[in-house]
Amino acid sequence: MSEEFLCARCARHQRTCCQDTEVFVTQGDIRRIEPHADEIEFAEFRAPSDPIYDQSVEDPYWHHRVFQPDGTRRVLKQSANGNCIFLGMQGCVLPEDARPLVCRLYPFDYTFEGILPRLASGCPTELLNPSQSLLTELGMSEDNAKLLHAQLYQEICET
Repeated sequence: MSEEFLCARCARHQRTCCQDTEVFVTQGDIRRIEPHADEIEFAEFRAPSDPIYDQSVEDPYWHHRVFQPDGTRRVLKQSANGNCIFLGMQGCVLPEDARPLVCRLYPFDYTFEGILPRLASGCPTELLNPSQSLLTELGMSEDNAKLLHAQLYQEICET
């Protein structure tokens, strides 16, 4: 019997990246999500509730391209409890290739310059066995992250 996927264990351990996270979406994300959204309004322009989303110092290019003059940016809507509206009982209900680019990049941390040498700190690495690596467990690679990063920054230019 195989071990349960890390994201499922994470969901029992703590609030996850699909909860209480304001997920920015590009115009490309909107186009990829729309066929799977059952005609619901799934995005809105909203000012960040947490200063961590500002990024004006860490990534001025992101801040300049993503934020509107009024301080808002396009994000996925959330349920009243803070969950992403696409979070179902078994995880994200969107096909992997329709998920927002920032979701597909997580837990890689990045700026306009590229993928940073450290991973974001939200994944509960304490749930990994000593022989497991976070990226292997998640089925991710830095090469794929670099491709997604390039696509993300190309798409924020359209935003």
